[in-house]
Amino acid sequence: MAAPFSLKSSLLALALLAGAVPAMAGMPVMPQTPQDVVAAMIHNENDAAARHDHYEYLSNERSDRTGGHLWTERVVETAPGRLRLLLAVDGRPLTPNETQKERARLQAIHDHPEGFVKHELNTRTEEKRIRQVMDVLPHDYLFEDVVLDNGQWKMNFRPDPNYTPGHLEERVLHNMAGRLVIDAKDLRLVHMDFHLVQDVSIGFGLLADIHMGSNFVTDRQQIEGRWHTMHVATVVRAKAMLFKSVDLNLDLYRSEFQPLDHELSVPEAVDLLLRNPNPALVTSR
Repeated sequence: MAAPFSLKSSLLALALLAGAVPAMAGMPVMPQTPQDVVAAMIHNENDAAARHDHYEYLSNERSDRTGGHLWTERVVETAPGRLRLLLAVDGRPLTPNETQKERARLQAIHDHPEGFVKHELNTRTEEKRIRQVMDVLPHDYLFEDVVLDNGQWKMNFRPDPNYTPGHLEERVLHNMAGRLVIDAKDLRLVHMDFHLVQDVSIGFGLLADIHMGSNFVTDRQQIEGRWHTMHVATVVRAKAMLFKSVDLNLDLYRSEFQPLDHELSVPEAVDLLLRNPNPALVTSR
């Protein structure tokens, strides 16, 4: 087993990255340690996020939002959030009546986008969850089994038992362990997974119990020079507010990415979806 590396001051880079990897005259700095690799990756992810590139793509999602069914949707990204047009349920294309209702729903968003914008501001997407994890990761983790394999840095991480977490989110994350895979050439995230290694009680169990085995997975891929999140899966099992069961389940696959040539307003995104519903993209998974 490879020797562990402390994350002190550099897994903190997972939260604070901007400026953590210096460059001189535009020349890249070659990472020398696992901490450098992680810091460079987060720096590049932050740079990419700051460009606010938006896409149109096909989504196949099974989640609490879909009631456990597989929803195939066309998605157009905007600054406030994603506009979705439902194409099929469990591989079955919508009936004419269902299609009419779906188009009416989108037309209502077109005519009154402020409601959509407000809703999206209060919605935690998978990207927001990833960013939150990075922002509140404990300051002291251990890297283990660090290898460079087939052009990818692969490493496991686990909490340093000598670190005492501070606020509530740190208490939860301090009980997480997982794995990172980073593209060695572009220093971009390829894969991340983490899971809760033991139950965590909040407020002596009266506010919440988050159960061991809760986990998160994301897979990313470079397509035509652009990095995309292709797959996200989350399973969170908990009891909250005096034993009310809470499950957060998501299994999402994306494909058929098309870059948008400019940032669309919400009404413009709706127009794009309604003008070209693209039923030929319907697939099942």
